[in-house]
Amino acid sequence: MSRFDPEPTLQDEAARAGWLYYVGGMTQDQIAAEMGVSRQRAQRLVSRAMADGLIQVRLNHRIGACMDLEAALRDRFGLTRCRVVPGLGAGADPVLAIGSAAAAELERFLRMPDPMVIGLGTGRALRGLVEGMNPIDAPQHRLVSLIGNIAPDGSASFFDVVMRIADKVRAPHYPMPVPVISPTVAERAAFHALGPVQRVLELARAADVIFVGVGQMSDDAPLQTDGFVSHAELAEMQAAGAAGEIAGWVFDSDGNYLDFGLNLRTGGVRVEPGLARPAIGIAAGATKVRAIRGALKSNIINGLVTDIPTAEAVLKLA
Repeated sequence: MSRFDPEPTLQDEAARAGWLYYVGGMTQDQIAAEMGVSRQRAQRLVSRAMADGLIQVRLNHRIGACMDLEAALRDRFGLTRCRVVPGLGAGADPVLAIGSAAAAELERFLRMPDPMVIGLGTGRALRGLVEGMNPIDAPQHRLVSLIGNIAPDGSASFFDVVMRIADKVRAPHYPMPVPVISPTVAERAAFHALGPVQRVLELARAADVIFVGVGQMSDDAPLQTDGFVSHAELAEMQAAGAAGEIAGWVFDSDGNYLDFGLNLRTGGVRVEPGLARPAIGIAAGATKVRAIRGALKSNIINGLVTDIPTAEAVLKLA
């Protein structure tokens, strides 16, 4: 070595070992032979290169963009769980993109051996979750609906999912036997006063983890489309700043629940902001961005499954 060349430092050696491993594609045995060191030292040098930040890994795959967005959403909103999947492009139903990812999140909890109470909302996204699920034997858990399952005409709500999931996982299940929206405040109170309903309400309030859809309150609001509220009722809530709804409970763009109108007649249990249990929202689509952002901002939900376009739009709005 020339007297003008400095003696290589430990970091120099680590950088060289890291380059040989991550760029050159050498094994640790090959690096040891190349550098004239033991295999154990080669391994330590490669580890040091990563620990010292000398190596920067770039994932050249579309999943890399998903992981970046997941990290950004976790950091921005303090999320406990976040899954972002690639979108399907303009005109496609975003539920088709997120259904399998949402199913995988629920299956993760269902495979846990300790008994849990799993609270479930309703809606198209939850139906997509069910369709993406694999059958699992999970009789140790209990499934409970957070929202009523009776439509205005007395029929069962089409998008109620608790029984559909129970069929796939062989778990005890508890539908919420009240109207989604009662005609009057007094009728809601009468339903909630019934003994069997109170027991389901208590179980729902004790849920260890919840999965909910996030509905928008724009002119295409699911509550209006599915016949639960009239055009006049929707307009009244919109005038008060309504941005979204979860399990039938309407909130504004900051995630604050409104204290009048529809919210006085909604059946079931309201998802309270800031509780410690996982509360995972399943939603995607341009019309839902404002609603998702509000639910995240107030911590009504602390987990999210969505797609890339929606995640980007939520972060831009935030």
